[in-house]
Amino acid sequence: MPALASDLRKALEATVVDARDKAERGARDALTALAVGASEPFPSMGEEERRLRNRLRARGRQLGDQRDAQKGTQGIERLVREMAYEHWHRMLFARFLAENQLLIEPSSGVAVSLAECEELAAEEGTDLWELAANYAQVMLPEIFRTDDPVLALRLPLEIRQQLQALVAGLESEVFTASDSLGWTYQFWQTKRKKEVNDSGVKIGADELSPVTQLFTEDYMVDFLLDNTLGAWHAGKVLAADPQLAATAQSEDELRQAVSLPGCPWNYLRFIKSDDGPWTPAAGTFEGWPKAAAELKCLDPCMGSGHFVVAMFERLVALRMVEEGLAEKAAVVAVIGRNLFGLEIDARCSQI
Repeated sequence: MPALASDLRKALEATVVDARDKAERGARDALTALAVGASEPFPSMGEEERRLRNRLRARGRQLGDQRDAQKGTQGIERLVREMAYEHWHRMLFARFLAENQLLIEPSSGVAVSLAECEELAAEEGTDLWELAANYAQVMLPEIFRTDDPVLALRLPLEIRQQLQALVAGLESEVFTASDSLGWTYQFWQTKRKKEVNDSGVKIGADELSPVTQLFTEDYMVDFLLDNTLGAWHAGKVLAADPQLAATAQSEDELRQAVSLPGCPWNYLRFIKSDDGPWTPAAGTFEGWPKAAAELKCLDPCMGSGHFVVAMFERLVALRMVEEGLAEKAAVVAVIGRNLFGLEIDARCSQI
């Protein structure tokens, strides 16, 4: 899939920043209307509303909102941010799925388009995006948890309509580009990052994610991996064929010689002294294991998994060639033995 064009990236950023403002305003209004931050529920509230209020207060404390033991009041800022994110991204993920023919109607198990969702929504007396978001929630229970109280509380109608218009207004190419999900998460943090940087406060747990989480563009990922995994692989090829290292006429010739099916190592660089053989510019990583099956590849700041996915593609190609594995077997082997990631924000690993 192609990367997101610069004009579409700008449009996506403007949309996501606007969506966060609207979603957080709606979440705050909805939580206030349910007395989530107040010391007591409103007298007019029914039993079901009171139970939901209690669940939301408990969820807020899990997120770090503080309760005043003497007054009984409780902060809601973290809960506001969580609720806004979950509602907006459930809607956004629904369109990602639909535009890639992956949105499944639960009872039939068949993929449905947005046009078909609109027809089904009319039959069920709901709206297109509410129905599509519900389908996405069923499909992705680890991302949109069915027991999460922030999804049980609806945003105000006018906010839902504004968010729906924002989702619908994005070009379809946004949802089929290879890097849109990563950009989407970074753009969600745009305003918060500016607020933290402008404030000059010491970076703590609340400020760490928006300030440090940046999406790495495709060419950066490819360059770094081609000159680590690729250089390691090229070093083995050249060691086995010293004639190639001595007689190759150009870097392009060497890249073609060490390429693998679906893995061309486009950014792999070589150097050659006046009277010596070609060698990978980054070195050959002699201390690494000799076989791809033995590699342990860890991204300690995984984010949305951009490096992990790119490593996955390269490692599958390597193991298919080195071990003669079929593609499916190589996929299972790489996921099970080669790849690892750490991330402080669960939302990144969900993406």
